[in-house]
Amino acid sequence: MNPTFFKLNPNITKPYALMDLDDTLFQTQRKIDTWDLPTAEPKHLVCATINKQGKPLSFMSQRQATFFNWLLVSTELIVVTARDRNEIKRVKLPFESWQVLTHGAVILQPDGKVLKSWQQHMYKQLEPLQDTLTQLSQLFTKHSQNPDSDLKFTPHSDRFNNGSVNEDLIIYLAIKHAQKDHQALIELSKQLPHLIRDFEQNFYVHVNANNLAILPHAVHKRHAVKFLLESHLDTQRPSFGFGDSLADLPFLQLLDWYGMPSNGQLHDRFGSQ
Repeated sequence: MNPTFFKLNPNITKPYALMDLDDTLFQTQRKIDTWDLPTAEPKHLVCATINKQGKPLSFMSQRQATFFNWLLVSTELIVVTARDRNEIKRVKLPFESWQVLTHGAVILQPDGKVLKSWQQHMYKQLEPLQDTLTQLSQLFTKHSQNPDSDLKFTPHSDRFNNGSVNEDLIIYLAIKHAQKDHQALIELSKQLPHLIRDFEQNFYVHVNANNLAILPHAVHKRHAVKFLLESHLDTQRPSFGFGDSLADLPFLQLLDWYGMPSNGQLHDRFGSQ
């Protein structure tokens, strides 16, 4: 065997960088203060997202902004996020490649159009669960409207096209706690399988910080990223990614390299080991 040794190639092949957004590339001021992030003094902050009223909501530190700028110049940056198609519009950063949205239920092509093959696949997975998701939505809506309730409920839906059928489908259900009581959401997540018939057969629960998501098994970032890697991305190009959440780990494990920020759910679980 005659080994081949490395030679510098001036023709750069950009790797794919598959990136979670919230708490990976930017975060709210509250988390900046909690985590005591370096280079996050007010003069260094870069606005990354706005709220529904158009006011600044999330920010990048100077280091995060430098990192993001490097990613844009040196890689093909692919967004992988829980944000849906409305929420991603409130991210004021330039994305030019694929976008995996709504926990993987929606894939946008580089031109911004929905990837129809994935949309049709997801329609077939979600349509049989609509009665159950509608009933759960009504249940949580009623509960959250109780003056004594601290739960804030939001159903996430999108319009799906499956041949001649074009309709709105509920994708997943999100619950927040008004007082940001993470432990209360943990306790609720433990109760759900006992309160809802066949819950574990059809759904799983993800809790991160003040977000509880009830998702069909078919909806997962890993499923969408696997589809992209196998069907649309160049297998000769290397891939790496970052994410902060335990829900990110399954899609990250599909890549050649992956990592996590030094704050967040993944770091809390594995960073000190």
